Amino acid sequence: MKLQYLSVLVSAMVMAGSAGAAEVYNKDGDKLDLYGKLNGMRYMSGDDDKNGDRSFIRYGFRGETQLSDGLIGFGTWEHEVGLRHVESEGAKSTFTRLGFAGIKFDDAGSIDYGRNYGVLYDVGAWTGVMPEFGGDTTVTDNFLSGRANGVLTYRNTNFFGMVDGLNFALQYQGKNDSKEGDTTGRGLQEANGDGYGLSVTYDLGNGVSAGAAVSSSNRTLSQRSPVVARNQGKKAEAYAFGLKYDAYNLYLAALYSETRNMTPYGNFSGDLHGFAEKAHNLELVAQYQFDFGLRPSLGYLQSRIDGDQKGKSHDIKKYLEVGARYNFNKNMLTFIDYRINLLPKDDFTRAAQISTDNIVALGMTYMF
Repeated sequence: MKLQYLSVLVSAMVMAGSAGAAEVYNKDGDKLDLYGKLNGMRYMSGDDDKNGDRSFIRYGFRGETQLSDGLIGFGTWEHEVGLRHVESEGAKSTFTRLGFAGIKFDDAGSIDYGRNYGVLYDVGAWTGVMPEFGGDTTVTDNFLSGRANGVLTYRNTNFFGMVDGLNFALQYQGKNDSKEGDTTGRGLQEANGDGYGLSVTYDLGNGVSAGAAVSSSNRTLSQRSPVVARNQGKKAEAYAFGLKYDAYNLYLAALYSETRNMTPYGNFSGDLHGFAEKAHNLELVAQYQFDFGLRPSLGYLQSRIDGDQKGKSHDIKKYLEVGARYNFNKNMLTFIDYRINLLPKDDFTRAAQISTDNIVALGMTYMF
């Protein structure tokens, strides 16, 4: 059952990549680029919740303006609309992924504020390159792990112009908590207190890069409730280490991270859920780019938590990924990705409503 779709992968070809943005305006130091992709995709799985249409359209713009010599203002906005809902329920599948504005001060770096990626993703992005799956230890709206609200970010590339390939970022996130009558949709799993983060990446040359990131955030009162969240730790903390090799058409990446009082598990509308006292995450990926457009992918991901409601340890994610993508040109691709689930179907996965079934993702993508 675990390998039932491997024969499909042998004959199928897949793609992935990104096309250049379409330039809308470029005059007198002002630029505006429009970009996006339309992804027609379907999941096939024995789990009804993971089976069916997953199509979406994602689009946005990037703009910049020359304020003075060495001073540039910029902004980015990105939106996504799911295509599987009926028209009367369309609002359920539309949301803003990114939205921030800032200023770049030449070699002194840049500063921006808004909805952006947390600094942990500076390293986590290296393994999030599989055709469809992968990057699962990055959780959106989970402190500074994935995309996050209300983040102030300072970035510096090439260490003030003095060390090529040495980049770092500092980040602050303001408190985002749900209140009575709140209509933002922010629940226990998406709330956060004030937090800080740091990331450092260095291009060692010959295609090799290394990176590390760390974050520490206050947890809200609700998240520390022994009744609601069952974890009373005051801080949500994380650190991550990554290695990447990208040369001669070969791509290899590894990520190891640990979190404390931060990683969510279970269905928060069910009985068994919470934030793990500690989580250990491992992601590995290997890909090769053939000259004719085919890019096979092989990956492994595992997330193990220590300290559930009974103080026990469990794997909450564990799977092998086998897939491929095929680029027809810079604007069009097709892909297939097979997620071989290695989680057991036991009392914990049933109670936490964690899927243990395999998934095959098939799709085509148009990009601009």
